[in-house]
Parts: sequence; C-alpha cells; structure tokens
Amino acid sequence: MARLPRAEVPGWPQLVQQRSHDGVPWIRDEVDGLRALADLKEVSAAAGVQVHAYAIVAEQMLLLVTPDAPAGVSRMMQAFGRRYVGAFNRRHARAGTLWAGRYRSAMLDPAHFLLDAMVMVDALGTGRAGGLAFTSLAHHLGQGAERWLVDHSAYWALGNTPFERHLSWARRVELGLDAAIRDRLLAGLRGGWPIISGEQVSVLEAAAGRRLAPARRGRPKKIQPDPN
Repeated sequence: MARLPRAEVPGWPQLVQQRSHDGVPWIRDEVDGLRALADLKEVSAAAGVQVHAYAIVAEQMLLLVTPDAPAGVSRMMQAFGRRYVGAFNRRHARAGTLWAGRYRSAMLDPAHFLLDAMVMVDALGTGRAGGLAFTSLAHHLGQGAERWLVDHSAYWALGNTPFERHLSWARRVELGLDAAIRDRLLAGLRGGWPIISGEQVSVLEAAAGRRLAPARRGRPKKIQPDPN
C-alpha cells in the first residue's frame, strides 16, 4: 500500500522523531552532540522552521517545531541527515545510515497538546545516569538562553514574567505526562496521524491535501437500490 504524503501545514506545530538504527548511539560524545545542535540550528533556519524544543539522546532525536513554509520540516530533516551523517561517518570511520528508516512526525493542536509534547521533549534527557543528553530544558527553566530557539505562544502564556514561566515550567516537567496523553502522542508519531480535536480535521484536511484520520476498516457499505 502506498504511503500517504506527510501531513504538514505551515503554522501548525509538529512533534518530530528520528530514531537511530537498531538503537546504536548516533551521538558518542560531546563533540557529536554539539555538532548535531549546530547542524540543527543551521538547517532549521534555512528551511524556515521554528524550533521550540529539542532532545538529542543516544537512540533518538525528538523535536517540537513549527514550519513557516510548505514542506519545511521535510527539507530540514533531509538537510540535517546529509550534513550530520556524513560528518559522523568521517569522524568515526564508518559507512552507512544512522537512521531506523524515515523520521516520524505528527501535527499537533497547539491549544490542547503543545505543552504536553514539550514536556515529552524536555524531559527525555532526565534520569539518564552517565548518558549523553542535549535538551532545551535548561532554556525553558531560565538556566541558559538559546537564542535560536523560538518560544511558542503557549509557553509565553504560562506567566507574565520570565520567572513565572520558568517556575511554571519546572512544576509542569516535575509532574510529568499523564499516561493516556503520552500514549496518544506516541500513537500519533507511529501512525503519522495529527493529534488534533475532531472539529479541526475537516479544516486541516483541505490545507494538507490528504485525509487526517485513519480510514474505517472493512469494505464500505453498499448502497441499496431504491425499490421504487
């Protein structure tokens, strides 16, 4: 069965995941991590994609982004793969891909799911004893500004001052995600289906140029002929 084109609408945030092949670490040290961040910063700007949050850990990269132009996320991820994989292979004297297939992505309803997705991203690196983790958590806690990141309006709404936003975010990350919300976010990534409220589906389908909900299983019901 042919794959549906990716659902991507300018101005709508996306949760994006790129996993490493067979769980093999795609960053081995701080040099790799800093290189990945530098490449991500450059390719996102070139593709017209706002990065709100990121997490780079040994087995995956998780991003929360908003494209400003059609196919911006696709261009960003393709450019990142070309730049980073080539440099990684040269540095570590290896060949071949680092990735477990195509990247995964899911559009998000910013009013209902964006902050949950941001918690998932920022918290990905916590509790990794001895493991490398590069995330945007410190930025959102006010512990180090990363000027290339674009704070989403949902984050700004957490408080009227930076201190209020940082404190609110610390509490939110500490609380973690409800299991049902986490499952919904992960299911969206696996299936590529937008994580949006029902009333938004028909509006976004026209903009995306594809259906945004799984088709019903089974054959469609036959229309019975009019006996008259």
